[in-house]
Amino acid sequence: MDNRIGDMQTFLAVTEGGSFAAAAKALRLTPSAVSRSIARLEARLGVLLVQRTTRSLSLTPEGESYRSRISALLAEVDAVEQSLGREQDRPRGLLRVNAAVPFGVHCLLPILPRFLDANPEVTVDLALSDTLVDLIEERADIAIRIGPLRDTRLRAKKLGHSAMVLVASPGYLARRGTPRDPGDLVQHICLKFSFRRSVDSWPFLSGGRVVQRPVDGPFLGNSGEVVRLMAVADGGIARLGRFHVAGDLGTGRLVEVLADCNPGDGEDIHALYSGHDRLALRVRAFLDFLDAELRLAE
Repeated sequence: MDNRIGDMQTFLAVTEGGSFAAAAKALRLTPSAVSRSIARLEARLGVLLVQRTTRSLSLTPEGESYRSRISALLAEVDAVEQSLGREQDRPRGLLRVNAAVPFGVHCLLPILPRFLDANPEVTVDLALSDTLVDLIEERADIAIRIGPLRDTRLRAKKLGHSAMVLVASPGYLARRGTPRDPGDLVQHICLKFSFRRSVDSWPFLSGGRVVQRPVDGPFLGNSGEVVRLMAVADGGIARLGRFHVAGDLGTGRLVEVLADCNPGDGEDIHALYSGHDRLALRVRAFLDFLDAELRLAE
């Protein structure tokens, strides 16, 4: 592709310097390179811009008209670039964030006002969904996901790790009893997920090894938050990330069950973003903010 902007800049340098040699010196080019640039420009436009003689050069009427018009155009290009440069002085603009519902509700929303206070020229467009979205198609700047990473096109920043925990409400346990052994779960309502990747068994530590125990119940939730709320409402036993239920455990709305059989597994939490070497300041600022502010329960 031809360098149209470069040819325009060369033409203006010729008009300002009064000669190809002066333009070549100003642009740090050879006189022949300047001559080729002007010839290329004239060929593309189909008009003669510069009258050349052995001693001097002058602009044709078309050259005078072209100079006045591209001077304004290139000034606008410079203004746009300077404006973008100023935008990189501090975070500003629209930041699109997509997050899993549990993380958004329990980890992100409580701290987000502090980010907005510290970055008054940034607007956050937050979408919460447990569905795996295509970061590029959704035009999101950052997606926060829990569990294994799948999209190798994206860069990932690990935000933390959360162990899994079995929980139930005091009201449910008072009504149905507290399980003392994983085998007791056959007598209990186990709250499951409707995700495609969900399984109908939970891992437990037994005899020094991890074994899978089938679980069942009359309820499926399409979101970790839905399952948590069902557990809080005395609906059954749930297996969720500790970060997700830390507040409920702290207030007593939920209590941990079968802790002695917990195998200690968990899931990593990552912020995913497009793999550009130079991130917009608003994106970098948000990633740094998450790194500094998050205190995920392990």
